[in-house]
Amino acid sequence: MSLQVKKLHKKFGAEIINFDLSKSLNNKYFKEILKNFNEYGILLFRNQNLSIKNQVIFGRKFGKVLIHAVNQNHAKEHPEIYVLSNLDNKGQPSGKHPDQGSLYWHTDGSWRKNTGQATIMVADIIPSKGGETHFCCMENAYDSLGDSNKQKIINLFAYHNLDFSRNRRHGHDPLSKKQKNNAPPVIHPVVRTHPSTKRKSLFLGDHAEYIEGMDYSKGRNFIEQLNKLATKTQFIYKHKYKEGDVLVWDNRRLLHKGTKYDTAKEKRVMRRTTIIGEAP
Repeated sequence: MSLQVKKLHKKFGAEIINFDLSKSLNNKYFKEILKNFNEYGILLFRNQNLSIKNQVIFGRKFGKVLIHAVNQNHAKEHPEIYVLSNLDNKGQPSGKHPDQGSLYWHTDGSWRKNTGQATIMVADIIPSKGGETHFCCMENAYDSLGDSNKQKIINLFAYHNLDFSRNRRHGHDPLSKKQKNNAPPVIHPVVRTHPSTKRKSLFLGDHAEYIEGMDYSKGRNFIEQLNKLATKTQFIYKHKYKEGDVLVWDNRRLLHKGTKYDTAKEKRVMRRTTIIGEAP
């Protein structure tokens, strides 16, 4: 039987209808899931009951799972799971956002030599308002550039730096010296070719700090302009979570960001797994 698919956006993204990830995830179905993942870039599974253990198993079907450098957010006994929670030790809203950097357009793991392939997000507790995830298709953004602009960027490389993006967004230094040493800046092409579809996309986002061979300030401005140009409304899908949602997206062709919510009054608990891909 083929999976039932419903589009989320006219350009990208699809919902897989009536599929239970905790029961039906055999190799035959995963091949079809992977095919749709490469075609649509985002897959949504509603009404799931995916345990932490099964989330790790699901992630490993895509490849090697990332152990995030910010280890204070690891799930207990499962470092493959990065928990985004605003709850305190009494289970109440703390008023603090768990990751301010996630509120800006980025792609998971671009600060690594081998960047993020898939990200799996599981919605355990969602707020009544806000706390969405927005996605931008960087293939569409690249396609919208004129030929002259494409020629200007085709041979450019950008340095991606986790310490840079975290420091400027959190208002404090969230990384220890050891964490910084484990995540040094890396260089990636500004234009990336998808290994499966062979389509080209922009590869920037909030972790991209400066352009190789370009004056630092000029490079910063250049990246900000390209990021702004890429994140136009027509390229964006806005996902409003329901509890039990499992969302899987392709970091090689998408940017994403979270939206704000009332961290002092509303509870939000999400579980994220990022699968390591290849070097662009």
